Amino acid sequence: MSDRKPGSRAAAALGLAALGVVYGDIGTSPLYALRECFHGPHSVPVNQGNVLGVLSLIVWTLVLVVSVKYVIVVLRADNRGEGGILALMTLVTDPKPRSFRLRGGSILLLLGLFATALLYGDGVITPAISVLSAIEGIEIATPALAHWTVPIALAVLTALFLAQRRGTARIGALFGPVALLWFSMLAALGVSSLAKTPSVLAAFDPRWAIGFFGEHGLHGIVVLGSVVLVATGAESIYVDLGHFGAPVIRWTWFAVAFPALLLNYLGQGALLLRNPAAAEHPFYLLVPPPLLIPALVITTLATCIASQAVITGAFSLTAQAIQLGYLPRLQVRHTSGQERGQIYIPEVNYLLFGLTVLVVGIFRSSANLAGAYGIAVTSTMLITSVFLFLVLRRRLGRPVVAGLLVGGFLAIDLLFFSANALKIASGGWFPLILAVVIVVVMTTWATGRRLLSFRLRERSSTFEQVAARVGQDRPVASHRTAVFLSRELDRVPPALSRLVHHLGVRPARSILVQVTTEPRPTVPLAERFDLETVADGIYRVAVRYGFMEEPNIPAVISRLRGAGLDVDPKEVVYVLGRETILATERRGMALWRERLFGFLSRNAARATAFYHLPPKQVIEVGEEIDL
Repeated sequence: MSDRKPGSRAAAALGLAALGVVYGDIGTSPLYALRECFHGPHSVPVNQGNVLGVLSLIVWTLVLVVSVKYVIVVLRADNRGEGGILALMTLVTDPKPRSFRLRGGSILLLLGLFATALLYGDGVITPAISVLSAIEGIEIATPALAHWTVPIALAVLTALFLAQRRGTARIGALFGPVALLWFSMLAALGVSSLAKTPSVLAAFDPRWAIGFFGEHGLHGIVVLGSVVLVATGAESIYVDLGHFGAPVIRWTWFAVAFPALLLNYLGQGALLLRNPAAAEHPFYLLVPPPLLIPALVITTLATCIASQAVITGAFSLTAQAIQLGYLPRLQVRHTSGQERGQIYIPEVNYLLFGLTVLVVGIFRSSANLAGAYGIAVTSTMLITSVFLFLVLRRRLGRPVVAGLLVGGFLAIDLLFFSANALKIASGGWFPLILAVVIVVVMTTWATGRRLLSFRLRERSSTFEQVAARVGQDRPVASHRTAVFLSRELDRVPPALSRLVHHLGVRPARSILVQVTTEPRPTVPLAERFDLETVADGIYRVAVRYGFMEEPNIPAVISRLRGAGLDVDPKEVVYVLGRETILATERRGMALWRERLFGFLSRNAARATAFYHLPPKQVIEVGEEIDL
């Protein structure tokens, strides 16, 4: 999928959409990145050497990190056409939940989960810093309204998150045109300023960057923590691989986004050389005064698009994590009948909204948020490089070549990460704490599910034991066909055992269905399930889905007739086990983790909705489980 080549008209339409979805985040970085280098708490004085040095660092960050690493190399590390940290993780380690111990596979798995958790932090910080930096333009356009910056930003964010339940289908049509207008404005402002001070083009010479470190030493490393803000959103380039394909993403970057960003950063640098006082807000001070209000409107729309992209990305990430068994079932609403990836998850939306409001309330300005943003971005970049090395080593079969190729990326990532690690106390703590909390939730859910399966297996019966009980008790045979969702197919589900033992009833036919998620995005229909006869009237069906797919059990049942089992999906009864988790001192997990697992289990979406079961054909058999 990553190598697909659509026609010219289709490619143009995809490219227009990609400008907003893929490059919305990185496209709004000019609002705050250069300003943080010369006006933030870790800034350097505005002079020719510093301006050209910082600009040189920005230019080569866009070239080496974004263009070479992500656009050229990382896009090749696809998982059957899909991208993103979870897709990359499934290429290098078994993603199935396991005991998380400090050994090879588990360490890689924890790294992948930590990077995933950091992307949730991105979903919180991006809307906050983007919208704040846009609304801060009011301070330039109308200084009297400066004290209204935070309330207006909160109002915009509230409207943005409330609009999520309506889906992105309608507003998505505006993404491309608005993004194209935004990048055109970036380029135009940059060219206008460059024409006045063309000497700033000297920043393409990397010696200015080297000289900057030679002059500032350790403080130069600290400033590098602000420079990396120009690469925020680079991970989205990989995440959206499955939606747009590598060719479209690449030509859109090199033809539109990359030159527009370069021109704007150079234009801001040229302005600083002419007017050092412009460091207070070089982006808005590039705009001619009569055009400030229109520019403010366009900027706010662009930041909303950037925020929308990371919010919907969080929805997709959550759906993948649920499928892989690292988050409890949540209500997933599809907001488009045509696009599979357009989903809305209410719980995630409310959580992101609450955290975003909290972040705005705590930090209150884009400058204060810069440190928090940097640590989230650089940590994810670093983990991506580690996984990239492992993927390339496997695909190339030459560890030395893979090491040489990725070693340079790792060195740059470590430099950026070290620079931002110095800012943990000034905001970097937020995404780290949030990521740790999310990883604890993920590992607790995964471990709890394994432990629950073990406890249920202890209580389950073999097929022979149930057959003997049927022969002894002679339960009443119902004429209905019952479908049991089962974690294991080599044992009789506890719900079936309880029907036979307690009620003296057995279905005429019992179909045991096990749903597993494979480490690939999708599973072909021809490989969807295997049907096997266990005994007279008992069948088991192993169903497989990819981590980007949504389970639909009735659809599988309807296809059993073609596999030799005559079943009418409208006549079957779905029998589900509903376990009540009791936290006890029994050996398993820590008591607080058992309570957390119980809380998550009680608040998970019902299996009826998750597996698309018709509610009128479902019965539940409850049971208390001591973990």
